[in-house]
Amino acid sequence: MRAVQFSQYGPPSVVHVAEVEEPHAGPGEIRIAVRASGLSAGEAIIRSGTLRDVVPTTFPSRTGVDAAGVVDEIGAGVTGVGVGEEVFGMTTIAARSANADYAVLTAWAPKPAAWTWQEAGGAAGSVETATRVLDRLAVGAGHTVLVQGAAGGVGTIAVQLAVARGATAIGTAGEHNHDFLRALGAEPTTYGPGLVERVRALAPDGVDAVFDCAGGALSDLIAIAGDRARVVTIAADFTAAAHGVHMSHGAPADETAAAAGAAADPLALHGLDIAVKLAEEGRLRVPVAAAFPLAEAAAAHELSETRHARGKIVLVN
Repeated sequence: MRAVQFSQYGPPSVVHVAEVEEPHAGPGEIRIAVRASGLSAGEAIIRSGTLRDVVPTTFPSRTGVDAAGVVDEIGAGVTGVGVGEEVFGMTTIAARSANADYAVLTAWAPKPAAWTWQEAGGAAGSVETATRVLDRLAVGAGHTVLVQGAAGGVGTIAVQLAVARGATAIGTAGEHNHDFLRALGAEPTTYGPGLVERVRALAPDGVDAVFDCAGGALSDLIAIAGDRARVVTIAADFTAAAHGVHMSHGAPADETAAAAGAAADPLALHGLDIAVKLAEEGRLRVPVAAAFPLAEAAAAHELSETRHARGKIVLVN
């Protein structure tokens, strides 16, 4: 089968499609014929070699955590899903092998009929991450949450999940994305100098939680929250420990976050079922920044490195 991999650190051009052996579902797992799969910013960081001293990589290294497709193999002990059903889900974070013709999933849920294959293929990782952080911040009805980097793959989902919980969402993004954020339910503002004052004008009664998806502004985010404990970053700002801010990553460990000294949080896999319900109600969409054929994975990595993708980058089979 075809799979995306890289055999050395370097620019996006080191990414290529190779012929590899098909994987098979083990106990508690399913295998899918992949229709679409996601690309995360963390994978681009690993591929670049930026973290080579703290995140050792065995070559060739595969890519992809989330995928959607048709079940074609079921492992021992798996119930509630059958061959031929359409699902979306995740590999283990350590495995990173979803950008391929076949992928083994360790967590999954039925593909919502309202989602295209591209939306479903890029959903699971962002849904799990957003749910995990919102749970840790205890975001609920009546709260105000600031999402820093709200137009990205995780940020777009975090905004919608926060609104679904009854919270008010403020999202930072470039001005060209402000109407887009309003459509998702967020009150937009720009990032950069003056952020503290802009957010205070939008939320005069204060902000209850800050979800950092972008990095580079932790001092301002702490000032906005008024308490380091009310700020959580993901693998977006590796200075988190120096600021006394929690960096959330899932278990099994996300190497990029673990390298910065972050302790693993339990995976929020219940978020997948919540996402299905919200999607069926028309309350959760998965904005797709761009979709590339599997053979053009290098171009997908190039777009990811710009850090200007609006929504999730996906590969299609």
